[in-house]
Amino acid sequence: MRALGAPAAVLSWLGRQGTRAVAPLVFIGIAMPSIGALLKPWVTEAIFVLLCIAFLRMDLAAFRAYLRRPTIVLAATAWTSLVIPAVFGACYLAFGLKAHSADLFVALMLQAMASPMMASPALAALMGLDATLVLVTLVTSTALIPFTAPLFAYAFIGRGLRLSPMALGLKLLAILAGSALVGVTGRRMAGPAAIERYTDEINGWNIIVLFVFVAALMGNVATRLFATPLLMVGLAALAFVVFFAVLGLTTLLFAWAGRERAFVLGLMASQRNMGLMLAATGGALPDLAWLYFALSQFPIYLSPQLLQPLARQLAAQSQAAPEPVRGRNPCPDEQQD
Repeated sequence: MRALGAPAAVLSWLGRQGTRAVAPLVFIGIAMPSIGALLKPWVTEAIFVLLCIAFLRMDLAAFRAYLRRPTIVLAATAWTSLVIPAVFGACYLAFGLKAHSADLFVALMLQAMASPMMASPALAALMGLDATLVLVTLVTSTALIPFTAPLFAYAFIGRGLRLSPMALGLKLLAILAGSALVGVTGRRMAGPAAIERYTDEINGWNIIVLFVFVAALMGNVATRLFATPLLMVGLAALAFVVFFAVLGLTTLLFAWAGRERAFVLGLMASQRNMGLMLAATGGALPDLAWLYFALSQFPIYLSPQLLQPLARQLAAQSQAAPEPVRGRNPCPDEQQD
């Protein structure tokens, strides 16, 4: 029993660190590229496990509450699933990016086509924002991605993707359906009470599996930083520009729904699930795409700290004038890309 108790205690401690554990994972992955090279073949499996954990912890009651008033959910789903890839894809073409750098164009389009990442509700809850709206929109947009991703892949990328659009859609459908089946079945077998009781341990496993994804992405960053510093700085700057462009546009577009909701939807839309796209393509992407995906993790995981003061102000205003539907994710420390 003591032999089992020690690992459980370590997992529990790690799980309690929440988002504070994510930044160190990124820097460990950069500092130890050999680990990244070892874990790179396991990216698809890591994403699948992380999705299973996310579905395992889904709050079905909160999900149903927002479905009773679906207007904002439908609008947000259409925006993040259809409008963002169409608008950003058109902008990239207008700037001639496809002709100038086809590999970077593939990376940016996969980012635009991706659904919001599964940790978006957790990050929203951690910042004191409405996590239920994020959760519902996340589920609806993720359900659409096996159909929307092939459409945009065919329209914008074409032969630039090593996987056919139809194969991309089928792989996405298999990953999402399989992880949903495992996660929901596990929740029914274990029961919400048991999942709540072992929240810290599950969070600990979440962070460990997340490290597989982060280390695989970061494995080549240090080497390329020394070899091509201007390229790396440029890619990092581009990642921040795209992140805040999506955040700003979404916040402005949904201002009619209230400041907090608009901001939390902007935060969700800017956190694209590039790990899911990596899993769907089996990692068969150009080296430049891997580098961009790696550097795109920095704005995602730094945003809770950078935007916390604004989030607190919006949450305080919302509590002073409560809106009709408001929810919280019961597992605020959950992490996933």
